[in-house]
Amino acid sequence: MSLHDFTQVLAKTPFHDRLALHSQTQDWTGWNGYQTPRVLDTVASEYFAVRSSCSVMDLTPMEKYLITGPDACAFLNRLVTRDVSKLKPKRVTYAVWCNDEGKVIDDGTIFHLEKGVYRLCAQHHQLDWLMLSSIGFDVTIEKDTHKVAALSVQGPTSFSVLTAAGIEGLEKLKPFGIIHTKIGKIPVTVSRTGFTGDLGYELWGTPKDAHGIWDAIFTVKEHGLFDIRVIGLDTLEMVRIEAGFIMPGFDFNTAETTIRADHDRSPYELGLDWIVKFDKPYFTGKRALIKESKRPQKRCLVKLIAEGNKVPTSAFLFDGKNGNKIGTVMAQTWSPILKSSLAMADIDYNDGKPPVEIWAEIYYQKELKWHVKWAKCHLQNAPFWSHPRRSKTPPNPV
Repeated sequence: MSLHDFTQVLAKTPFHDRLALHSQTQDWTGWNGYQTPRVLDTVASEYFAVRSSCSVMDLTPMEKYLITGPDACAFLNRLVTRDVSKLKPKRVTYAVWCNDEGKVIDDGTIFHLEKGVYRLCAQHHQLDWLMLSSIGFDVTIEKDTHKVAALSVQGPTSFSVLTAAGIEGLEKLKPFGIIHTKIGKIPVTVSRTGFTGDLGYELWGTPKDAHGIWDAIFTVKEHGLFDIRVIGLDTLEMVRIEAGFIMPGFDFNTAETTIRADHDRSPYELGLDWIVKFDKPYFTGKRALIKESKRPQKRCLVKLIAEGNKVPTSAFLFDGKNGNKIGTVMAQTWSPILKSSLAMADIDYNDGKPPVEIWAEIYYQKELKWHVKWAKCHLQNAPFWSHPRRSKTPPNPV
């Protein structure tokens, strides 16, 4: 092993050379051992690429596991809370998996690539938990994070951009569907998935084909047909909050990382009861979750809209009726498209019900002086932002 291998702190993805050409800030950070951009140009320009045109993001650092073997489906069905046996080939589903106490280990997506071949994508390292959970199953689990180069192409013109880049069959691809196709002469798997809540796709190829996949997309921009921008993690944080998607390790503590008792969360405490299915064979945490489902909810991760234009960064939340502290804002953003302050907050419930009146204590700095402001907050059940184009098939060409 060369000296360079010892001194390189973060690995570079197969797209790094192309990313670096687009970076005006050189603002990099770490993601699962890879060097990845936080912001390449400005957050504003990247944000509106997602919501108004077409954005491209490097997804290679996402944890990916290939799961095969005669018991692959049975193993996954034992692992997660929803019924994987109903997931047909060339389809994708969202899932969470728990420990025996019914507390969430992580969440992610399960891709049924072809009959009996699955890929599990997760936010955090899961190989140890997967191997432990696979005891007794005839299944092969392989970490293929480094073997798959992945791009997320999102936004209202993403369908038109990828079609112009030479990908055929997108007009028939439904949300959470998969096609195995080509971009030019390069084999690529395309899924109609994403973390933005908008129309979008994810492209999965090999590292050796990464430059070819990237260049095929950006050649469309060079021809002056569409505006395409590369985005980083800061923009992704904004749009995922708008879409109401949760982030393990940011919005809640995962069961594997929690140190103090009662600081982890169950699917019920994250508003994910809709993917807990008791009418399927036993899964890890089922007994604990059955018991929890029969008790009034004590707390929950909720979506809030705060009045005014101050973002409730890490704000404490209070019950407007009695003044008691009831929770904390976990993630927050100002939504340019909604002109609102949005938050994901962990709050206490009273006899299974959320407080009627919620106020946020917001501290903010202005010209090096700190100020405090109180903002009334409103619970939001649906995603903050959603657009019909996300699910329309075929998408309207733009």
